[in-house]
Amino acid sequence: MYILNSLISDLAENWVAEKYWIHSDPSDSSKFTEMLVSVVHLFLFPLTPTLDYLGIRQIQTSCPSTNDTFRKDNAVVFPPGLDFGHRFPADSYKAVVYRGAPWKAEIGQWFSGCDSIVKEVDIVEKISGKACINDCSGQGVCNHELGQCRCFHGFSGEGCSEKQHLDCNYPASPELPHGRWVVSICPAYCDTTRAMCFCGEGTKYPNRPAAEACGFKTKLPSEPGAPKLTDWGKPDLEIFTTNSSQPGWCNVDPQEAYAKKVQFKEECDCKYDGLMGQFCETSVQSSCINQCSGHGHCRGGFCECNGGWYGVDCSIPSVFSSVRAWPRWLLPAQVNVPNNSHFADNLVGLDAAVKKRRPLIYVYDLPPQFNSLLLEGRHFKFECVNRLYDHRNATFWTEQLYGAQMALYESLLASPHRTLNGEEADFFFVPVLDSCIITRADDAPHLSMQDHQGLRSSLTLEFYKKAYDHIVEQYPYWNRSAGNDHIWFFSWDEGACYAPKEIWNSMMLVHWGNTNSRHNHSTTAYWADNWDGILPERRGSHPCFDPRKDLVLPAWKQPNLDSLRSKFWARPLDQREKLFYFNGNLGSAYANGRPEATYSMGIRQKLAKEFGSSPDKDGKLGKQHQDDVFVTPLRSENYHEDLATSLFCGVLPGDGWSGRMEDSILQGCIPVIIQDGIFLPYENVLNYESFAVRIQEDEIPNLIEILKGFNETEREFKLANVQKIWQRFFYRDSILLEAERQKSIFGYVGDWATELLKLAEDDAFATFIQVLHYKLHNDPWRRLHGHWKTEFGLPEECLIRR
Repeated sequence: MYILNSLISDLAENWVAEKYWIHSDPSDSSKFTEMLVSVVHLFLFPLTPTLDYLGIRQIQTSCPSTNDTFRKDNAVVFPPGLDFGHRFPADSYKAVVYRGAPWKAEIGQWFSGCDSIVKEVDIVEKISGKACINDCSGQGVCNHELGQCRCFHGFSGEGCSEKQHLDCNYPASPELPHGRWVVSICPAYCDTTRAMCFCGEGTKYPNRPAAEACGFKTKLPSEPGAPKLTDWGKPDLEIFTTNSSQPGWCNVDPQEAYAKKVQFKEECDCKYDGLMGQFCETSVQSSCINQCSGHGHCRGGFCECNGGWYGVDCSIPSVFSSVRAWPRWLLPAQVNVPNNSHFADNLVGLDAAVKKRRPLIYVYDLPPQFNSLLLEGRHFKFECVNRLYDHRNATFWTEQLYGAQMALYESLLASPHRTLNGEEADFFFVPVLDSCIITRADDAPHLSMQDHQGLRSSLTLEFYKKAYDHIVEQYPYWNRSAGNDHIWFFSWDEGACYAPKEIWNSMMLVHWGNTNSRHNHSTTAYWADNWDGILPERRGSHPCFDPRKDLVLPAWKQPNLDSLRSKFWARPLDQREKLFYFNGNLGSAYANGRPEATYSMGIRQKLAKEFGSSPDKDGKLGKQHQDDVFVTPLRSENYHEDLATSLFCGVLPGDGWSGRMEDSILQGCIPVIIQDGIFLPYENVLNYESFAVRIQEDEIPNLIEILKGFNETEREFKLANVQKIWQRFFYRDSILLEAERQKSIFGYVGDWATELLKLAEDDAFATFIQVLHYKLHNDPWRRLHGHWKTEFGLPEECLIRR
């Protein structure tokens, strides 16, 4: 009866304001309760402030469709009478501009003629209400769609009643009495629900983390200036001492330490999320997906949802949650309540009719092993999250390059394009946080790579395969399209090279679009990520990237306040005195350079050999060095300023992808791409000739000659396009979602949000939605499989013809 009581409460509170319409005589208040039992349709409108003063959810995208367009040599052929080529002609670079971006001609023409006129359609959202065994014993969250528990770290079973034992250490040996190295290795008290190390009972501060190097002896440097090394075979039991002059880590009083009255072991610091201060003495917010959407509590990365709410970010309402608290992407809604006096015993779902624009995306609520548990068990707070919180709980944005995965996930979960109705969905997003596996593979024994020959690539393949097994077993959606309408995100350095063969039909989101046309094997110099040895029966024989179906997304870049305030992207041509600029690791020829010959596939090394502007180990400069060309491994103190004063900027690989494309674009510098057969962000949909330069690896010696060959008109044209599209390489939507949360909870907006609110062009997420909309109506597989729907919000001319 909770849903009925909730509806009664909501109606009573808003009846006077006449925000509802009930199919009965509203003047007869004596029949108010009786009418609710038999109500058929209830019209709801937003009842709380939408916080649209931040302008956050005004993503300017368009809608969808699915039937048949004809393709010839991979180009769209529009039906007779729809002459988009004439109405929206391509420019001299064969680009058609739509919403400020130069798209490839056929794509830009379709956008201009169809995406711009999309209308809302009627969609029925499914509000589920299946119960879970024993309400998950208070040790998990009930997925009310499946009636399955999502258990917190350290608990398992159908009702989360079984307690797990997760050791901090690998098995001991005479040489390593606490096991071989792992981030969680622990000489103190091990919390076996999370494999995390704390000081434990008997110490002054039992809940103080004693992670990694803190609990072990250190070796003195072998030479002056060298770092100390941890001796993993010798526990440092002095961390427990109460020596008055140098008390152990577990007994140090923070105030005395800050007053420099005592010494302490400097190798100890505060590694775990949710704690701040040199001695972990301040509790702060942990980082969760969408910070639990205001309907739960973030416990170290896992959202503990309020009653009736579920999902990785507590954003999904059930029949047990108050209608008034539904998220904006479900409102306004027309709710169908069954006319059944006994429905409380058997009601497992409600239908809510809403108006939405396609494409509609269903986001799987996977078991937490694929997301929440990877966040909750982090042994180093910076791992796989793009933000943390300081002592005031103000947002601190990190430089985590893999943070785009979290940003896209959060935007999808809060997007008006999201649907809870899989039967209406156009696409299905499968959220495996491989960005956490990248950084956490050495965290704890229960994430062991021992069964994978030490390869993180093999371990991650297994995660994706298990996610595939889950959705095929639990849901009906995969088989109806053979997975073609499913989306997976691989944030690793080499992208989806090691995707299991079962999911390759799907769309892969990556940062590394290697077609394997030239670099046809694992290119990374890091052995643990090499995928060459993964057996074909697991991986199959697919390439890393297929431009016909996959998409390269920009890497994460934190909002840089100086760049935003100074408008570096808008610097004109006459303020860019450097012809070419690249700053980064240049390989073994330089001090502290990567020693592997395979690093950067040798490309950075070739560039430095020709144009190096800093002396190498032998004191030599590049053969063709000149004053306005900068190729240096020396870390710049004003990196963004250096980019903003350069006309052309190098985009070269590292161990697979690097963030150099984003660095260039965000500072308004024309990117110069040197990596053969590798697609960059949106390169299979945007016309790169309009704003970038591509140089073949064999042409590196001719770099300067090629760049000087562009006349001033061409330079101005490319620079102007970079300045138009730079926001498409930035995850503004996710960042402003955080601004909205901070405004709602703490009543203020950070300086970074104030600057971002001045921007209005389409960002990375809006671009992603636009690409999905195009694919919805132009992917050939939808025609071949007969997938089509009746309502798309578009005229017939824009739909794929059957």
